[in-house]
Amino acid sequence: MSLLVVGLSHRSAPVSVLERASLNADAQLKLLQDTVAAEPAVEAAVLATCNRIELYADVDKFHAGVAELSTLLAQHSGVGLEELTPHLYVHYEDRAVHHLFSVACGLDSMVVGEGQILGQIKDSLARAQDLHTAGRLLNDLFQQALRVGKRAHSETGIDRAGQSLVTFGLEQLSAGADVQRWARGKKALVIGAGSMSSLAAATLARSGVAEIVVANRTFERAERLAQILSEGDDTDVLARAVPMDSVPVELTRADVAVSCTGATGLVLTADAVAAAVEGRAGAPGVEPAAAGQSAGGSTVRAAAETPLPGAGTVAGGDENCPLDLSSVPSGFSVMGEAAVAGMDAATLEQHGAWAAGGTVVDRPRETGRTGPEADAELIGALAATATRVGRVPERRRPEPVAEVPRPEPVLFLLDLAMPRDVDAAVHRLAGARLVDIESLVDASADAPMAADVDMVRRIVADEVAAFGAAQRAARITPTVVALRSMAAEVVAGEIARLEGRLPGLDAKHRAEITQTVKRVVDKLLHAPTVRVKQLAAEPGGAGYADALRTLFDLDQETVASVSRAGNSTTTEKNRGPA
Repeated sequence: MSLLVVGLSHRSAPVSVLERASLNADAQLKLLQDTVAAEPAVEAAVLATCNRIELYADVDKFHAGVAELSTLLAQHSGVGLEELTPHLYVHYEDRAVHHLFSVACGLDSMVVGEGQILGQIKDSLARAQDLHTAGRLLNDLFQQALRVGKRAHSETGIDRAGQSLVTFGLEQLSAGADVQRWARGKKALVIGAGSMSSLAAATLARSGVAEIVVANRTFERAERLAQILSEGDDTDVLARAVPMDSVPVELTRADVAVSCTGATGLVLTADAVAAAVEGRAGAPGVEPAAAGQSAGGSTVRAAAETPLPGAGTVAGGDENCPLDLSSVPSGFSVMGEAAVAGMDAATLEQHGAWAAGGTVVDRPRETGRTGPEADAELIGALAATATRVGRVPERRRPEPVAEVPRPEPVLFLLDLAMPRDVDAAVHRLAGARLVDIESLVDASADAPMAADVDMVRRIVADEVAAFGAAQRAARITPTVVALRSMAAEVVAGEIARLEGRLPGLDAKHRAEITQTVKRVVDKLLHAPTVRVKQLAAEPGGAGYADALRTLFDLDQETVASVSRAGNSTTTEKNRGPA
């Protein structure tokens, strides 16, 4: 059997695809059950976070395993296989181990070095253990990943390279200002009471917010989180719980709102956020909801646009232009199409000569020279000017429109949910600043890397090599155990035959003979079994188990039964806390 991982993350897929492919708790359980029920896989575990969905499995066929796991991910995520496939990545054997260890150390996180992923890996293992989908391989893999992640955080300064997603999000909300100074005295609304929301609430409390209101669909969980925050020794924050239907009112009181729920639809619409911003008494930088406000209150006007310069305004250098600028509509195209619209041919000819730097000649129309014939002659002259100049003569370039700065936000929103909790249209609302997963992906691309990252990479490489050697050695262990069991049976049979031939043999001598025969067998088997384990631990050593079975004519079913017994023992042993 071999380790295979198929998944997608913020590195391989856009947020829009990740959002649609996200799996709730029930979908994850069903995916695990269906994976182990599929033919290529005997073990399975799902690692699902805000920015990754990965399916780990122990498979006996690589290509069949990739096809089956990809199909299962598509079926349970609801994203079509053809659409999902370009965003999937596949890792096999040592590369799969390297990937999970890198994830555990925070090297593959959106914010490098964040430690929250360790808790998510632990939850993933516990879920697989509860459903009995994790056997010896995945138990060993995930347990070792947790140890590698803890080692990276304790032996290096990887924590300095990045922070948790919550801290990084708050830094983006504060626009680079000191988070504690920015948060001090603010009122916060936390929507959700899961692990991410709890982390956000605790981070806000330590940052110095004055009040935290927790809203959750299960009110008891919101109360429990509020109580924990109130009783914390390191903060003096005022915390209270409210039901979900109180969110619109609380939003008008909050300065900061963090949302991370398992909802499949939007928790905060653009209308709700706009209404909350408008509902704040004396909200700075937000115009009253009078002029230009939609009936539904779905938009907040930023600031009145600066009108274009008047039609009669002439920029420098336009003096003596023969065109009557006051009669030309303001803001016509700089390419001149609107400038010639509706003008008589004589005026256009004069303008063409002026634009080309020539002398404007006053050519009043001759009597009897009006109409299409005269216009055709003058238009021809204009065409000749345009050919010489290379363009239709223009009146002037329009004045640049001064941009009105966006007003300072009065409501800051951090959306850490996948799929999103807050409508993306909130990005366009004046008076509100939204940071969501997509914003964090963009911001993290420019995040600096710490020198400690190289140390962590070396740790990961060493641990992958050690894990691979241990797994290769473990694969031959059932064969070695079966060999020793066969040897023990041979010893027992020969002792029984000796007793038949020497019925008068006393117990003392019988025991001494038995022990002597066992020592001879052990000494004969010791060097070969130790050496075969060493050879099997090296890359390419998988064939030594087959050679041992062939040389000693070991029964394949006996070896398999030893393997199953070992898997069962390992599963029970690893079911405790990591």
